[in-house]
Amino acid sequence: MSAVSDTLPRQDSDAAPGTRRAKLRLLVSDLLGYGLVSAAALALDWGLLVTFVKAGMNYQIAAATSFTLGMLLAYAGSVLFVFRGRRERSFGAEALGFFAIGFLGLALNQGLLFGFVHFAGLPVALAKAPTAGCVFSFNFLARRTLLFVSEAAGVR
Repeated sequence: MSAVSDTLPRQDSDAAPGTRRAKLRLLVSDLLGYGLVSAAALALDWGLLVTFVKAGMNYQIAAATSFTLGMLLAYAGSVLFVFRGRRERSFGAEALGFFAIGFLGLALNQGLLFGFVHFAGLPVALAKAPTAGCVFSFNFLARRTLLFVSEAAGVR
């Protein structure tokens, strides 16, 4: 029986790029890398948001400005460290897609901040916490699914 099982092909080989295990490993790697890059972008975003609001800027304008600057950092980190080697589009198309998703994330950011500040009564700095979690999830899933895929390698 052992001789027969040794000759059968393995269904879940770690070496095959299209396997569930390889896809899961890549997903976890992407999530961790994107998480680190996003943490740096969030630190910039949050720090600038608090600074701008303390300086007297309207929190919605401050949030849009700080989010956009954080998004620039997230883009650089994503293409340099997280999703490198998986460019399926031209640089221009990829950047356009990245920022289009980012601006959808900005709209989500603005709406959630408004809701947490005006309806839940949270201070802006505290309202940023649940907002950041929601926007991170949206941006990661959209960017990984729509932009940084490699169909040739069988990886999504």
